[in-house]
Amino acid sequence: MAVTAWAQTPQPFPRPGAAPPPAASAPAPQPAPLAAPAPAAAGPVDPGAPTEATLGFPIYPTAQFIASYDAGRAQRYYIFGASAPYADLVAYYRTVLKERGNQVFEAPPTHMFEVGRFRDETMAFPPGVTIKDWTWGGTSGYPNPRPNGQPARFPTIIMIVPAPPGSQR
Repeated sequence: MAVTAWAQTPQPFPRPGAAPPPAASAPAPQPAPLAAPAPAAAGPVDPGAPTEATLGFPIYPTAQFIASYDAGRAQRYYIFGASAPYADLVAYYRTVLKERGNQVFEAPPTHMFEVGRFRDETMAFPPGVTIKDWTWGGTSGYPNPRPNGQPARFPTIIMIVPAPPGSQR
């Protein structure tokens, strides 16, 4: 079991048996900006990225959308990469969600904020936010799937799981 933890490979949070993620496609080329570029905290660069309004959860200001996966039962996992350290993201989500959350793993550090009631009959996963430290054990981080994307690796990954449509948080 310890060998598996040391040989950690970049995998999304979905459970075993889930369909494999679709191949990442290169982002469409963007025209040159006419004005000075917006600061990184202005929001996601990917026009297909979900928003705080669509997720019902805050997104860390400089986080970059990576992918989404079917979680089952009309839920999706939304994966974001962040260049901020794990502890900073945990502190941020503690403040904005007004929840303490729980550190569910010490190695690699993984913190969950379950927001809302889990309904086994209608949900595959509790609605909330999970933060994972991808630099634990000396690894260099989660690889950025975008060709020539910056940063090349994300030290921290954020997984957001909204409640299924029609349910309340």
